[in-house]
Amino acid sequence: MLQIRKSDQRGTADLGWLYSRHTFSFGEYYDPRSMGFGPLRVINEDRVQPGAGFPSHGHQDMEILSYVLEGALEHKDSIGTGSVIRPGEVQIMSAGTGVRHSEFNHSKSEPVHFLQIWIEPNRQSIRPRYEQKRFADSEKRGHLRPIGSPDGRDGSLVIHRDVLLFAALLDSGEQVTHAPAKGRKAWLQVARGAVRVNGKELEAGDGVAVEDEPELTVAARTDGTEILLFDLP
Repeated sequence: MLQIRKSDQRGTADLGWLYSRHTFSFGEYYDPRSMGFGPLRVINEDRVQPGAGFPSHGHQDMEILSYVLEGALEHKDSIGTGSVIRPGEVQIMSAGTGVRHSEFNHSKSEPVHFLQIWIEPNRQSIRPRYEQKRFADSEKRGHLRPIGSPDGRDGSLVIHRDVLLFAALLDSGEQVTHAPAKGRKAWLQVARGAVRVNGKELEAGDGVAVEDEPELTVAARTDGTEILLFDLP
């Protein structure tokens, strides 16, 4: 079964310096029918104006991933970590017992466009930590490249949950397949471009919940398509 969440069905936050679309309930946007999917709690598509950003704020007991599509995202936190995340790089923060951090557009002239993803961890009150890695386009071209996993397989980021996160870059006509194990489900998020998923057409910003499907086939309908696939318990 496929349940499509269209881009224009998402919640919206427009603060001038920030334009954000919320796949699931977040902040002032609340929809009791859209509270997440399994342990996947948040997918926010954020666009931040030059020089602007999120001032210092706190998180606790959440796995938070930043996936930059365009521009550069600067991060600083209360445990002495600071970095700039650029396209192709992915950062995970395990908030654990608690951490405060800020996120700003690193550029004074260009906007930053990124996805912020929250996953509920399998245990609470762990020591806060960060991990950031670059995954070259060549690694994602034409196939599903693991970028997050519970065991760091194939050089992926470690997620404190039984979740596998894949990324792929596809040109028109290229396709990838994924077969969730029995009892598992999946979420597909179209970051850029357009795809056909088991016969259903999706555009950029669309997501789809996948349950009781023996195999998922994702075919790109445009060049420069970029997808994220979550294999979930």
